Amino acid sequence: MAERVRACPGVAGLSGGPFGTVATYLPGERVMGVSADGDAVTIAVVATLDRPLPETAEDIRRAVSDLAGGRPVNVRIDDVVE
Repeated sequence: MAERVRACPGVAGLSGGPFGTVATYLPGERVMGVSADGDAVTIAVVATLDRPLPETAEDIRRAVSDLAGGRPVNVRIDDVVE
C-alpha cells in the first residue's frame, strides 16, 4: 500500500502522525503512514499544495481500495508542503 500511496499525485510522503502511531509492523520493518485493523485502513500523508486536497485523498483511496479487503480507507492529511 505504501508504494501506491507514494505514487499518487499530491503526496509528498507518508506520515506516522504526531506520535508515530500510524504504522504497520512487518518482520524487521516498520511502515509509517499505513495502519490496518479489522475495521478500516488508515493512510496518513504529507500532501503538496499543487492540487486540491480532496482530490489527493480520493486518488489515495482509489489506489489502495483493492488491497483494503473491503474495509473503508480513511485518509488523513497530517501536513502540507509547497
